[in-house]
Amino acid sequence: MAEKKEHKIVSASTGETVTNKPRPTPGAAATKTGNGTGLRIGAVILWILALACEALAIAFIFEKIAILPKIQPLYKAIGALVLDMILVIIGSQLWKKANHIDPASQKNAVKFWLWNNMGVLVAAVAFIPFIILLLTNKNADKKTKVVGTVVAAIFLAISGLASYDWNPISAEAVAAANAGQTVYWTEHGKKFHIYEDCQALDRSDTLYTGNAQEAMDNGRGTICKFCEKRLAAEEPALLEAAEEAAAAVNE
Repeated sequence: MAEKKEHKIVSASTGETVTNKPRPTPGAAATKTGNGTGLRIGAVILWILALACEALAIAFIFEKIAILPKIQPLYKAIGALVLDMILVIIGSQLWKKANHIDPASQKNAVKFWLWNNMGVLVAAVAFIPFIILLLTNKNADKKTKVVGTVVAAIFLAISGLASYDWNPISAEAVAAANAGQTVYWTEHGKKFHIYEDCQALDRSDTLYTGNAQEAMDNGRGTICKFCEKRLAAEEPALLEAAEEAAAAVNE
């Protein structure tokens, strides 16, 4: 049997080295979930307006709308794409804020990613059709195609990066916080761990420890998959609470 990895454990709250293994303190960091429905509705409205701006940009490129005749179609299209990008980004910020208020379960990794990064998908829909239609437009000159495609691609990249949730929060993490669960994380890791002897921590010499709320405050809002599976086997009540919290999000 492999020897247990010895870690240097540092308290996230004091910065001091912990000599005794921390114990859970139930109820010490209760976290309340809220209702993000209003924010999500606002995000969807803004995203619909963004798609309308994309349609307007396409109409300008194909010269289907005869307004502002003194301005070249390309420049009018770029103006519409600027509004498109702004609306996508603002909508995505509202969506991410809603997800942090009432987070989804991380049980299904694909669904969890898609739900938290809906703004990235919207960004793709808000720019890629424009790029495709512009490149396949036989009547557009080379300059229009090159400039329009480059600008749209840049706006797509900016929107996608701004819409991506780099620190998502899961219902399981909130449940752990409400249980006062003591957790661990590494300096550069993106998840927190329930167990100090988790196999994912074998290569880490120093661990930070605190309650789950502190982990979320430090950008670790999801639980390590290894710890999650072990938790399901050893402490199923905690995951059941998380599932109830996740179900409440979808009501």
